[in-house]
Amino acid sequence: MGSGRTLKLAVCEALQFAGLCVPLFVVMQRFAAIVAKVQGEGGTGGAYWLIVASSVAYITSATLLIWVPLKYMVFAKKRFLVGRKKWRPVALVFVVLSTMPCFAFLIASSEVQIRHKLRHDDFGELPVSLILFSLICMDVVERMRHCRLTGRDNVLERDADIPSSVLTHVEQVSPISPAVQGSGMTGPGRAGPALPPAASAGATGQRGGNRTHNSSSRRPETNGAVPGIPGNARRALSVPESSPSVARPPSGPLRFLCASDTRADVFVDGFMFWMDTAEMTRVASHQLVCFSGWVSPIYVFCCLSCLRVVVAPHDPLLSFLGVVLQDLPFLFVRAGLLAIFGLVTPVLYLLKNLLVCLAFIYFNFMTKLRIFNTQRMYF
Repeated sequence: MGSGRTLKLAVCEALQFAGLCVPLFVVMQRFAAIVAKVQGEGGTGGAYWLIVASSVAYITSATLLIWVPLKYMVFAKKRFLVGRKKWRPVALVFVVLSTMPCFAFLIASSEVQIRHKLRHDDFGELPVSLILFSLICMDVVERMRHCRLTGRDNVLERDADIPSSVLTHVEQVSPISPAVQGSGMTGPGRAGPALPPAASAGATGQRGGNRTHNSSSRRPETNGAVPGIPGNARRALSVPESSPSVARPPSGPLRFLCASDTRADVFVDGFMFWMDTAEMTRVASHQLVCFSGWVSPIYVFCCLSCLRVVVAPHDPLLSFLGVVLQDLPFLFVRAGLLAIFGLVTPVLYLLKNLLVCLAFIYFNFMTKLRIFNTQRMYF
C-alpha cells in the first residue's frame, strides 16, 4: 500500500513539474529563434543561446525558491494554505510562474515580428496547446490526488472537489417507546392493534409530513454518523430519497451502456473548462490576426481567464469569475474580430458569451427587482 501511494505521488508531481517547465521551454525557444532571425544570426547565434540559458536559469530558480517550498508547505498542511478550501495555492503559483510568462513571450514574439515586418512564426498550435494542456493536467492532478486509481469508485473516500450525486444525508429517527408499542394506543383513552415500528413510522410520516419536512430542512447534516444507531440500521437509513438528481442503478442486458464514474468525469470537466479559451487562442494563429494589433488583447484576456483555475471547483465564486474574466471580455473581443476580419471565429462562441452574460445578470440581479418578481402579484 505504501509503495503504491509513493508511486502515485511521484507520478503526480512529475506531471505537474513537466507541465510547469515544458511549455515555457517551447515558447522561449521559439522566441529565441525569432530574435536570432531578426538579428541575422540564424539558429546558433549568441542571442539565441542567451535566451535559452535565461529560460533554464528562470525555471531552476523558480523551482528551488517558490515551487519546492510551496509543495513542502502544502504537504505539511499549513493552515494558511490548506485550512480553507476555497482556493488552490498550487494552481495560483502554476499560473504565475508558467502560464503568464508563456503568454507574455507570445505577445513579445508577435511585437518583434510586427515591428521588423518579419513573418517567421505564425504561432502554430504547438505552444498554445502545450500551455492549455499543462493547465488541464495540473487541474486534473489536483482534483484526483486524494482519489484511489484502482478498483471501483469509493464514495466515502472521494475528494471534496469531485461532485457526487449520491445522497449521504442521514436523519436521526426518534425511537418509539416500548410502552406505546406494547399497549398499542392509537389515541387518548382508546386502544388499538399494535403496529410494527416500520408501519408506525410510515403512518407518523404521513400524518406529519409538513412538520417533518420543515424540521429536517433545518436539521444540520450528520454525514452518516448517527449516534445510537448500529451500522446495519445506518446503512438502511441512508437510502436516497426519490429525487431527479439521484438515479437508480441501471438494470437489464444493456446496463453496461450506462456505466459512469466520477473519476472519468473529472477529465471531461477539465477539457470542457478550457474550450472557450482554446478557441480564442486559436484565433490568434489565424493569418490575418497573427500579424496585427489584435494579438496582444487576445493573449492578455486569455491569460486573465486562466486565473479561474485558482478558485476551487464548484465554488459559488467561480460563476462570477467566469463571467468577469472570460465571457464578458471575450464577447467584446469576438465582436471586434468579426467586425474587422470576418468569420475568423465561430459565431457560436459569440452567442455563448452573450447568453452567459445575459443569463448571469438576469437571474442573479434583475429577478430580484419588483417588476420581475411575479410572486408579488398574487399576494
